[in-house]
Amino acid sequence: MTPNPPSGKRQSGNPATQADINLTVKQQREQQKQQKLAEYQRQLAKRRRTKATWWIVGAAAAVVVIALVVASVVLTPRPVSIDRGDGDGASIEGVETFEHSGNHVEGEVDYEQTPPAGGDHNAAWLNCGVYAEPVPNIHAVHSLEHGAVWVAYDPAQVDDAEVSALKAQLPSTYTILAPYEGLDTPIAVTAWDAQLKVDSADDARIGEFLRAYWRNVNGPEPGAACSGAVDGPGKQ
Repeated sequence: MTPNPPSGKRQSGNPATQADINLTVKQQREQQKQQKLAEYQRQLAKRRRTKATWWIVGAAAAVVVIALVVASVVLTPRPVSIDRGDGDGASIEGVETFEHSGNHVEGEVDYEQTPPAGGDHNAAWLNCGVYAEPVPNIHAVHSLEHGAVWVAYDPAQVDDAEVSALKAQLPSTYTILAPYEGLDTPIAVTAWDAQLKVDSADDARIGEFLRAYWRNVNGPEPGAACSGAVDGPGKQ
């Protein structure tokens, strides 16, 4: 009895034919091997392309982030820096100087100047900053006492562009920028016992006044805080 051939493998009684069959099996195996190798190479190439794509995407994202950071640094307005003033700006053309008492009182006060440049005032000072609405005199005067500069403008005479120009000139601390209706001038720049009135935001004397009177020591309480007290209406 002839033994059964191994499962899945063709057999022939003719040796030549059997040799052809064996060769065909080897070729099939080699072909399968080559197919597997080709598939592996395709998968490997695909992974490499995917990895390269993510590298490109990541690099592009990094470039965008860096560009945004650089743009934010370049385009963000730099804080204005001014040395502490010596309070001696009387020689600036148009500056008026005064002498005032500085008592803490209750209720409203009638001031000699508009806006006031000193005098009796409320015990709570106005927090320095930018305001979209008029601020109370009795609190703003107390801020002047601490060395702040108050930049008031008549909204009927000063447009938004000039308000922005004023804001760009001011340090972030110890300044008050606010509208003041009914002024006899477009812009009034005030420190304790000193005041300058100008017609436009590009007047060079505004900067001179700031250099002379910002955080000056003329008031009764120089160097005291300009925050942590009272916010006026419309604080930004």
